[in-house]
This record gives sequence, structure tokens and C-alpha cells, in this order.
Amino acid sequence: MQNGEPSRTALGAARYRADHQTLDGASIFRDPLAAVIVTFGNDPDGRVDEVAGRGIRLFIAARSRYTEDALADAYRAGVRQALILGAGLDTFAYRNPHPGLRVFEVDHPDTQAWKRKRLADTGIAIPDSVTYLGVDFERDTLEHVLTASDFDTAKPAFVIWLGVTVYLTRPAIAATLDTIGGLAPGTELVLDYGVPYTPVTPEQIAAAEARERRLAAIGERWITFFTADEIAAELREAGLTVVEDLGPGEALGRYLDIEWHPDRPGPHLVRAAIR
Repeated sequence: MQNGEPSRTALGAARYRADHQTLDGASIFRDPLAAVIVTFGNDPDGRVDEVAGRGIRLFIAARSRYTEDALADAYRAGVRQALILGAGLDTFAYRNPHPGLRVFEVDHPDTQAWKRKRLADTGIAIPDSVTYLGVDFERDTLEHVLTASDFDTAKPAFVIWLGVTVYLTRPAIAATLDTIGGLAPGTELVLDYGVPYTPVTPEQIAAAEARERRLAAIGERWITFFTADEIAAELREAGLTVVEDLGPGEALGRYLDIEWHPDRPGPHLVRAAIR
């Protein structure tokens, strides 16, 4: 993203979550605040490429459902702090059903200012349980941001990192994972990552080129991809153990009887833990 501007892809992801409520009847994931925070104002530049259509919309719903279910498990196990990296327009903190759970939203200050204005303008209250921590993952260290706050590094946390790694360099990703891996035992992480993909058919090539043009125009290109073995190695190096790695078809299959075309690329979801 560009300094001085909010993340446009954050708006795109929020639109997918909002559309899931209406177009899919919230069949996977229910988020009544998504449409509220998305529909305020007019943001034509934030509109997403609909080539992927229903499939990517359902995957984004599935990753949110999977993550919040895993967070609920962690809460029942005693975890009382959640760290949302690259929070964008995520609404969990404003419909948090877990008493005593503190939520730390970590994102670029420009995106946070944009989000807080939307919250104020739409009347969505900010609970006392929410803390905002500003960071530029390419220039700042998560460790410095956390130690300068009242986040308790001595206690386990549930860390959410969705829709971000594909936009970062590998050194920035490794540095952030190192900080997460240094947190207290019992900490868990859910992240998604893009897999390497070479389009072959004319339709695939056209779709990939259209996406590249759109993302380049807003300064938020996809630059980093991992294989399952590569992300497992990165996590292991940081002190985290992979609990499971789900492809898009596996993630959707948890909630719907639907098939993901094997030739269609898609991000993976990983759940990892500090033992």
C-alpha cells in the first residue's frame, strides 16, 4: 500500500465478506457488521475483480469462519488476548462474543485512521477491549510495536494474519514470524498464503493479467508465494509447529458440499502453534 492512503485490498476483502451475507445467505460465516462498514461512502477504486467470483468469496468466508472457530477454541482453553495483524476492515473486535478477551488490531496507521473514521461515521462502537497498534510490516518490527504496548508477551495469544503475506517480502514475513514464535507457549497462529501458480489457458492468462493490472494500479501487488513445504519450514524456523494446512477446496469442504476446481489456484490456510 502507499503511505498516506488506506489499503484498497482491505476494502475488497470486506466487500467479499459483506456480499457473502446477501448473495450466499451467510451460509458459512455470519458477520452482520460487514455490510455496514463496507457500504458507507463511495469507494469505486476499492471494488474487486469479480473474475474469481463465487469461489474466492466463499473462501474468504471460510477463512474467517475457520479462524474465529479456532479462536473460540483457544478462548475456551484460557487464552485472553487476540492479535489481528493487518486487521483492515475486519469486524471481529466489534462483535467479540468472548468476555475478557482483549483484541489488538495491528495495521498501517493510514488504514487504521480510515477504519476508525468509518466506524465513527457508521455508528459502530469501539469497545474498551480494543487496542490499535500502528505498524508498517516492511519498515517496523512487530516485536518493537508489542513491547511498546500493554500486550502481555508472557501470556499466550491467538494471532490472526489473513490476506497479508502475499503483499510482503520474505524478509518482512520472516521477521514477523520470528516475533510470533517468541511469544508464550500456547500461542496459536492462523495465516493464509498464496501458492506459486503459472496460468496456462488463455482465460487463466487473461484473468491473471487483469488482476495484476488492478493491483499494480493501487500499489498492492502480489509478490510472495510459498509451497506448503516452504511455509512449514518458515514456521518451524520461527519456533512454530504446523497443526494443519488446508487448500481452498479443503477449507470450503469444512462448511459446504462444494468442489474447488483442481486447476484453479487458491490460497492456503495454516494453523500453527507454539508447543
